Amino acid sequence: MIEVKFHESAEDGLLKFAVIVGKTRGKWVFCKHRQRDTYECPGGHREAGESIFEAAERELREETGALDFRLVPVCVYSVKGKNTVNRSDEDETFGMLFYADIHAFENELHSESEIEKIIITEELINNWTYPLIQPKLIEEVERRLAF
Repeated sequence: MIEVKFHESAEDGLLKFAVIVGKTRGKWVFCKHRQRDTYECPGGHREAGESIFEAAERELREETGALDFRLVPVCVYSVKGKNTVNRSDEDETFGMLFYADIHAFENELHSESEIEKIIITEELINNWTYPLIQPKLIEEVERRLAF
């Protein structure tokens, strides 16, 4: 069983991931990885020596081609339970959830990108890469930012 929790803060060293719920002109922005048939919010692992904010900026640029954006930290989240990252039901990983208001994108994604394409849509999608996690992250952003 996967459990998603939200926290006001956590020790910086615990924050391994940055996930960005993005919108442009009031529409949702989602990514499709080249090796999957599903969609996801931009985000990924924090690299050595990188702040969690820098990780979010880098992932948003790499995965969506965002050039001009406003990035807002929303809260810390954790995922407990066995999944592609956690090895057991007792493992818990932490990340930082962000919201991005994206004003401009590159004309096309870089050919070496792991992301095949982005979609911009008025409606939330149903075909999630992480269906037990991503909808909850979006709900929390909507709840906290009241939009």
